[in-house]
Amino acid sequence: MRPSARQRSALVVLACSLTLLATACGGSDQPSASESGSDDDGPRVELTIATFNEFGYDDLYAEYEALHPNIKITQRKAKTVDDHIKNLETNLAAGSGLADIEAMEVSWIYKYLAKADKFVDLRDHGADDLKARWLDWKVAGATTSSGKIIGYGTDIGPEAICYRKDLFAKAGLPTDRAQVAKLFPDWESYFDTGRRFKQKVPGSAWYDSAVLTWEAMRNQLIQAYYSNNDRYLGSENPLLKSTWDQIAQGTENGLSAKLPAWSDAWNKAFRTDAFATMACPGWLLGVIQDKAGSFGKGKWDVADVFPGGGGNWGGSYLTIPVQSPHPAEAAKLAAWLTAPEQQTKVFQKVGSFPSTVDAYDSPQVKSQVNAYFNNAPVGKIFINRAKNVILKQHKGPRDGEINQVFTEALARVDNGKQSPEDAWRQAQRAAEKAANLRKGG
Repeated sequence: MRPSARQRSALVVLACSLTLLATACGGSDQPSASESGSDDDGPRVELTIATFNEFGYDDLYAEYEALHPNIKITQRKAKTVDDHIKNLETNLAAGSGLADIEAMEVSWIYKYLAKADKFVDLRDHGADDLKARWLDWKVAGATTSSGKIIGYGTDIGPEAICYRKDLFAKAGLPTDRAQVAKLFPDWESYFDTGRRFKQKVPGSAWYDSAVLTWEAMRNQLIQAYYSNNDRYLGSENPLLKSTWDQIAQGTENGLSAKLPAWSDAWNKAFRTDAFATMACPGWLLGVIQDKAGSFGKGKWDVADVFPGGGGNWGGSYLTIPVQSPHPAEAAKLAAWLTAPEQQTKVFQKVGSFPSTVDAYDSPQVKSQVNAYFNNAPVGKIFINRAKNVILKQHKGPRDGEINQVFTEALARVDNGKQSPEDAWRQAQRAAEKAANLRKGG
């Protein structure tokens, strides 16, 4: 589940401003624009780039124009992901009106992999030579089954586990982050630890929301809703059903605080003892700090672990529509914006965690700590978490719509409006409709 469009617009800026801010930038082995040369003697070219929320690129545009006097960059910044996607869909269908570079949020790029003919294959502009810049799974997220690459990776949202040290102590659980990391190497041990916690601290839940826990777990399935050939799996996927059952049982055991994510109740709960843990991408640290305020300082910590291995929540790509009259110039700009040097600068400015491996060699990134979370070495933690995301989940063209069906159904279970069995059956019917397998509900 992602924050809603309106909420994300505010939350991402806030999270980026508060999390993992570096004080200086490190270098990279990749050549800079000035080192690699440019074709500045050519005719003046205007490039448009469409983004959303805050990518932290304003200073970079000016820098690129200074390095390339023949390039003029015009940005189109949508306030929300939903506004951006609406514009993209409209202009894609019309066959005109798209920017030379279109940003693509990670939760939506899978939809456009099925429309890869509408986007430039970046291999034609040197993508094969650049692939080593990024984590393998980041490149895989923008690569079709035939090998076409339609996007260069920007940021990512590797996940760890944030936890309340004081509530862990109250339950007799370890509080040191290294020991906490040993508690739940997989989801079974995570839920088991939660049941032990509830026995000792019955007044607090183990996690904030069944829906957000579902999002973390189902994203680790290689196939959740679709097979590798884009066939909707439905009830044929036993791993999806077992994931559902684990979370539904967690609700029955009182592990969920039953707080709708991004709601007023969820926001206020951070200043109480409502829950003890949550799936935590790096950008969420800033949200916790803002919501918990002085109440949570020193109580919250972050452990270098994520049940089941690794997980990612967040991030984007830069794509080049075939509508662009300047694909070579656009591809060159997109490659520069997503190079390690520039990703490190964006990390410094707005906190977006880099997806390029060379950025992780920067001492300023590796040594980053967060005082609010008991001086947790968040740079090292999230570098490790990023490197643990080793699987690419196959997401079909309507993955987002289908997942919305299941998250809404699970929310009904979480708040007691529907039994797990009835909610599962209703979700299956609605998901089949969303997948266009049948016209009825």
